[in-house]
Amino acid sequence: MMGDDTWLQCFPHHFNKSYPFPSFNVKDLDTVDNGCTEHLFPTLYEKEWDVLIAHYLGVDHAGHIFGVDSTPMIDKLEQYNNILEKVVDVLVSQSGSGGLHENTLLLVMGDHGQTLNGDHGGGSPEEVETSIFAMSMQPPPASTELDTSYCKLDLAGREVCVDFIEQLDFAATLSALLGVPFPYGSIGRINPVLYALGPGTWNRETHIEGNCQQTDKEAWMHNYVDALCINSWQVKKYIDVYSASSVIGFSKEDLLQVTEMYTQAEKSNFNRVNDSVQYKVESCHSSVTDLKRQIDLYDKFLASVAELARTKWTEFNLEIMAIGFGFMLISIAIHFLVIKRLENLQQASSVSNGSCRMSLNAIFAYLFVAIRACSVLSNSYILEEGKVAAFLLATTAILCLRSSILNKKLLTEAIAFILLISILRFTIELGLSKQATNSSLLTVHLSWILRIDKGSSVGTYITEIVPILAMTILAYLLHKSMAHRYCPSITRYVIKGTIFSYMLIGVQWILESDLISFSHIGIKANIIPRMIYAIGVAQLLSLVLGRLVRGKNLTGWKDGILLNTVAMLSAWSSTVIVLSGKQGAFVALASIAGGWLILRLQGMEQNSNNGKYGTISLYSASVTQWSLLAACLFFGTGHWCAFDGLRYAAAFIGFDEFNLIRQAILLTIETFGFSLLLPIFGLPLLVIYNYDFNQNKHPKRLLFMQLSQVFLMYGLVTTITVTFTIICVTIQRRHLMVWGLFAPKFVFDVAGLILTDFLICAASLFIFE
Repeated sequence: MMGDDTWLQCFPHHFNKSYPFPSFNVKDLDTVDNGCTEHLFPTLYEKEWDVLIAHYLGVDHAGHIFGVDSTPMIDKLEQYNNILEKVVDVLVSQSGSGGLHENTLLLVMGDHGQTLNGDHGGGSPEEVETSIFAMSMQPPPASTELDTSYCKLDLAGREVCVDFIEQLDFAATLSALLGVPFPYGSIGRINPVLYALGPGTWNRETHIEGNCQQTDKEAWMHNYVDALCINSWQVKKYIDVYSASSVIGFSKEDLLQVTEMYTQAEKSNFNRVNDSVQYKVESCHSSVTDLKRQIDLYDKFLASVAELARTKWTEFNLEIMAIGFGFMLISIAIHFLVIKRLENLQQASSVSNGSCRMSLNAIFAYLFVAIRACSVLSNSYILEEGKVAAFLLATTAILCLRSSILNKKLLTEAIAFILLISILRFTIELGLSKQATNSSLLTVHLSWILRIDKGSSVGTYITEIVPILAMTILAYLLHKSMAHRYCPSITRYVIKGTIFSYMLIGVQWILESDLISFSHIGIKANIIPRMIYAIGVAQLLSLVLGRLVRGKNLTGWKDGILLNTVAMLSAWSSTVIVLSGKQGAFVALASIAGGWLILRLQGMEQNSNNGKYGTISLYSASVTQWSLLAACLFFGTGHWCAFDGLRYAAAFIGFDEFNLIRQAILLTIETFGFSLLLPIFGLPLLVIYNYDFNQNKHPKRLLFMQLSQVFLMYGLVTTITVTFTIICVTIQRRHLMVWGLFAPKFVFDVAGLILTDFLICAASLFIFE
């Protein structure tokens, strides 16, 4: 074995010789491949092996980092073509009678496919299907008549025939070719086309019946029937043992049907062999029909077992699922009761006792949460979830526009909110298309907005310079927000540290720019990201320790919570932006603009209510908008609820070597940074921005009540959505797309809910004294 070291992790004691190379550095396109090539060709001239595995990885890594339509991918494919040509030349040159590779079978295949942006892990055909090329050094002497390939003309007018093999059948087929026992748990069938490429399967010595000399085809079919007989016996034995030991197993009716098929096949095979021995079949050609009938009987049995296993082996414990669903309902009830209890306490403590009646915007907010939750019950809406979130957010913006017109206030802000959502809707369309990498998303966005050719020199300049300008704007806004406020020393240093990190990000992008070459400077690509990470960790530790030490010495509750919130957001922002790439600056600006517009429009609604409604009505619309904006940012940054929607390359920004915990943390921050982490830590702004201390008897107590309400309402929105996702996967557990669509959606939503609860607890501990 040579290449991917995962082989040794799975099979540490199975190889006589092994040359493993580290496989998790996706930025490294050559180390594994060069190591394979270095050891492959000398080994081809050795005799001391039965199986040789060379696992190349360059194409996989090139897809993850650069995408399919990229120069590194083309270079890798050309390199593989050259290597394959040389391998074939070596094998053919020694494939003569008595040669080293007379009976060698060459298999070239992928372990998975790729989307156009180079990712995999989902359920689409381009991800779960791949190519396999098989070449025998001794071509089959005759056709088996069991070929299921289809043929078509290529661009040169030549006939090209393509066949397929189920992944389930690969292990059984390879075992038969190698002459080793079938895997005990395999229920696959020996593929006739691939089996026919084994030179040993055409052995004619044991199949001469009386005075009748068999043809090559008949001899091969005899061997294939014998192999299928052992294959079927192994599968039947496994099914019997499984059914006897499994708690659930197969039903008696299913087992009876499978047993009848197997008995029929075995009885037919016994009769055929018995007739051949006793009566010496006079017509050689008559046995071909019997052999085909026997093959069909075994195929029918094996296909029936495989289909039965596909439908029955996906076991679901409905009792445990019901318990989990019950916990979710209890959680929703607790959220609602606590929120209502806080509302009643505020009614008793507030000077202006608002009514418990619901405002129009609050009613629509509840409706939008219900619509979004119910949308996950449809696979079509799950696929278009980002568009659904954008549509609902745009509808809330139109309601805000209505209020602005009626109140004759903030009309500009309402229109700007609608325009921002329109831009997000466009980015979601691109992000969900799976046809662009994250680097090209930025180019497409700017090219569309500015109407320029993204391949032109002007387009290149703009896509390189505009992100740096966006970082400059972010630094200016952060400095401006704190310029006229009293800041404790720790908060001031955290803000300055974030501005310095923004400068480092700009320097990083300049060094990576295609416009100017800085190769002579010698700065390693990993240094700046690591500096940003270190600054971020130091900022978070200083904020937490500062809160513990400072205690109640803060002047002004409102300014204190505001400064803490801004400091925490700034401490996280630089890491989130650098992991998101050049699009991160624009997403950060969009999140700031969206959040500020929500705050402004919420203030208008609060002033127009004039104490007529309670705090539930006051915050319902803004919390719902906050949640929908977070969802739009998730999908607008090129993510979707599938494992191929993860940007694995982000986990290696700043690092080349693989470390599971470190890479998992970085990937989590990149995936949920703009959609969970920053929005949740920014929730206190919904209360602080428009909070009036003068209208309340107990301002500090009421402030913390409202902050608790906002955190709980945000958690309630997330919990309701996840509950409906659970209902969906329960209903669709036997659906064709259960593993390709519904299961990944469930995993992402549950992971998001756990992370949401954790972040709400962390934000609450940080904000509350």
